[in-house]
Amino acid sequence: MEAKLQTYLQEKGVEDLLKDIVVELCKETPDDVLGFVKSYVVKRQGGGDDDDGSDDDEDVAPPRRSSRRGAVSADVMDVEDIESGGPLKVIPKDEVTMVALKKSVEANILFGHLEASELKSVLDAMFAVDPKAGDVVIQQGDEGDNFYVIDSGTTEVLIQGADGGEPVVVSSITDGGSFGELALIYGTPRAATIRAKTDCHLWAIDRDTYRRILMGATIRKRKVYEEFLEKVTLLSSLDKWERLSVADALETCTFKAGDVIMKEGDAGDDFYIIEEGSADVTITGEDGNAQTVNTLKEADYFGELALLEEGGKRHATVTATADCRLAKLDRERFERVLGPCNEILKRNADNYKAFVKE
Repeated sequence: MEAKLQTYLQEKGVEDLLKDIVVELCKETPDDVLGFVKSYVVKRQGGGDDDDGSDDDEDVAPPRRSSRRGAVSADVMDVEDIESGGPLKVIPKDEVTMVALKKSVEANILFGHLEASELKSVLDAMFAVDPKAGDVVIQQGDEGDNFYVIDSGTTEVLIQGADGGEPVVVSSITDGGSFGELALIYGTPRAATIRAKTDCHLWAIDRDTYRRILMGATIRKRKVYEEFLEKVTLLSSLDKWERLSVADALETCTFKAGDVIMKEGDAGDDFYIIEEGSADVTITGEDGNAQTVNTLKEADYFGELALLEEGGKRHATVTATADCRLAKLDRERFERVLGPCNEILKRNADNYKAFVKE
């Protein structure tokens, strides 16, 4: 049942959606959380009607945060905090420890979306905590600070009832388990007490370091990709918010020199932007031989017709001529973020007709 549920969540993009919502909440910290989430979801769907029957303005971005702090106990982190925070923490670990730690955290939804470099930064920043049997690791009601992964040992979860009686053990967490996730996102008071049942070896990361890695990566990614997307003629009708949404949806992929990225005649649904490296574009001539018609380099893009033609045939072959790092966007993900491609791209009718004609 658990595997089936996980598959469902991945197929429907639920994990990506929840991650995006959490990141936006962290950045904006709105007082009206439900209203903010509703506005965000409606915007991702490409607009819609409010409960009162009024139409949303498609150019209205999600509500910004209030200047008043809500229930979040830690300060809001902004771009200046991230950029002026100095080097990220690096706690030395041997290779065996890093491999084991990666295995422990990669299944957690908070870390599953991170790219390899971001995950490494998280693992580098984690530090060891070694409570003895009976030690309290986190106390119910205290302010959240760290997130923990259990390398070895067993902890027990205790909750104190409203009557103020003795805390009751409600569950246990052992090797590979984790706790304290909400501290990384909200810094809210602890909802339970975690006590070491045996001697334990834990790995922890503090909230601010995690948020610097996560939000810093998100902000940098948005800045770079938005600049790329502004140069994509087919996407020139997108407004700033929509470009940011597409930037968030881009996935990183890599190819070695000599790899065929896409092949003429194959069906394709992916659009690519070259971040690093180069590639040759070839087409088959009337004599049946491949002819190089273009060389692509950093910031160039290709495969954009895939956003218009579901399963459409590729018109050329693109082969990496050096090791490449690409940003990829498929049609399904584009539509999940912004809605039907054709309707959005038709807003720039001239470009749309030109690409359809091609």
